[in-house]
Amino acid sequence: MRDRCTLIVNPLSGGFSPGKAGKAQSDLEQLGMACSVLETMTPAEASHRAAAICREETDPLIVIGAGDGTINGVVNGLAPGAATVAVLPFGTSNVLSRELEIFTPEEGIDRIAAGRTKPVSVGLIEKDAVKRYFLLMAGIGFDGAVVKGVGPREKRLLGKGAYVLSALRRLLAGETGSLRVECEAGHLDCHSVIVCNASKYAGNYSLAPSASLFEPGFQVVCLEQGNRACLLRSFFALLSGKGMNGRNTRTFHAGELEIRGDKPLQADGDFYFHAPVHVRAVPDFMRVVV
Repeated sequence: MRDRCTLIVNPLSGGFSPGKAGKAQSDLEQLGMACSVLETMTPAEASHRAAAICREETDPLIVIGAGDGTINGVVNGLAPGAATVAVLPFGTSNVLSRELEIFTPEEGIDRIAAGRTKPVSVGLIEKDAVKRYFLLMAGIGFDGAVVKGVGPREKRLLGKGAYVLSALRRLLAGETGSLRVECEAGHLDCHSVIVCNASKYAGNYSLAPSASLFEPGFQVVCLEQGNRACLLRSFFALLSGKGMNGRNTRTFHAGELEIRGDKPLQADGDFYFHAPVHVRAVPDFMRVVV
């Protein structure tokens, strides 16, 4: 059992409350750990917090009581191979928590008490001199445009509904242009692409059933056409729980990709920038409490 940990919380997260944060700190201290609490309002601030922890401690345990955006911020502040992360589902969608089958903060505390961890691979996105990590997925095209179109106020007021509203706006507006995806196996021209490092998407939906945080490489989902009918079919396929499939969808495994075109990119639920980008898997980036 560790003798200390840092609990990072985001008061703006969809499932946050001061009571939950206080109970989590108390529960962690009852496990015999000295627990310091840090508040962060943005992914960038979470990155700075995580980087400072890694500079000051050897193999720190960072407990994140927040959503996937804050978790992504922490990941982007970690030194590779230098930290262990645990999650408590205080966010809106809690995709990582669902991937780990942690559905309540109490279950998260129980996992920390058990002390079982596994090494996790992440994705690295490179654009010019900029490098950003992602843990769950990176979506370029329609997916990226939907996330880019969600305003902070809408997200606070509507939660997941803000993404549905943005998706409806994108469907009505229409979207043209294409992407070229190049990997070891060849190349593919498509409308949109989602690079999946985990199987879950937008909560508990199974987008890429064969993707795994614990295996290096991605399951890549390409939507070949972007008209409204094709996008709606893909959406209903996702809701079916069997992953995206059908005549408009191509899926394949890759460890490294070049994605060319000029379309917006989101990673772990936050807008980053526009393609073109280079994406590659980074094995054993950190350990996660499972």
